[in-house]
Amino acid sequence: MGAPYDEMNLQMLERVSHYLNRCPRFITREDAEEIASCGVSREEAARMLLGEALGIADSRAMMERYLRESFRILDARVITENPYVKAVTFPEVRAGGWTMTTLSYAPYEVFVRDDLLCLPDGREIPQLGCFDREVAYPAVLQDGREWMTVTPNEIATMEAAVRAARGHTVAMGLGLGYYAFMAGMKEEVSQVTVVERDAQVIALFTRYILPQFPHREKICIVQADAFDYVRRQLLQDRADYVFADLWHDVADGAPLYMGMKAAEAQLRAQHAIVPPFGYWIETSIRSFLDGLARDGN
Repeated sequence: MGAPYDEMNLQMLERVSHYLNRCPRFITREDAEEIASCGVSREEAARMLLGEALGIADSRAMMERYLRESFRILDARVITENPYVKAVTFPEVRAGGWTMTTLSYAPYEVFVRDDLLCLPDGREIPQLGCFDREVAYPAVLQDGREWMTVTPNEIATMEAAVRAARGHTVAMGLGLGYYAFMAGMKEEVSQVTVVERDAQVIALFTRYILPQFPHREKICIVQADAFDYVRRQLLQDRADYVFADLWHDVADGAPLYMGMKAAEAQLRAQHAIVPPFGYWIETSIRSFLDGLARDGN
């Protein structure tokens, strides 16, 4: 028998996924403000509209046990006052299939704001948010698809790994260099080695982004496959902390996560001293894998 909330968890995740993929801008500022004028907060007004759009407005259990915990209107300063966003200016650049640009959230556009929230009672709650005004964010697109961004989700889901960074920190995956920037800002971090396989990503970063880093002298880029680096080079480089961020989302991340966990386990079986590893959106990936196991896949 499954956990008491298994069916509700699945229903909520499916509905949220459908909404985010099909109509994340369904809620408008005008609609939210019209409802708020009746005496509720703007956040509650937007939550009510989101409940309608998800088809759960008539379910008190879903509204109270999930959407109440899930949805927040965020302060725009989470992006506008972020040290990386304040320091780095993004030009409009195209190279091969990659495009460096600036995108923006529309007022009340819903997005994932943090990793999956897993509660002791068995609820697994997607953490959603929006801004009440237009907010820009830096992005790199691959063939027109968002691939690397600095958004509330990336900021929140990397906080723990930034706190854990120390000494010689190794980052698996370059992205826009957000993690390298934030780790490099710490006094207790002496070097950040970034392992990245894609030469074009490295070229864009080193030409347009890295020169703007205040502590760029700490950043070392290694063009290599992350799994090869872990097997052959990691321990020789005397890393103090390793952060793996090789995936775009849960679906493509699951096999890479399992592969890196296996590589970490092999290191620990063969060597007495191995640095701690952190993994981006690990809670969401583990929930996804648990779901596959329950379904027998």
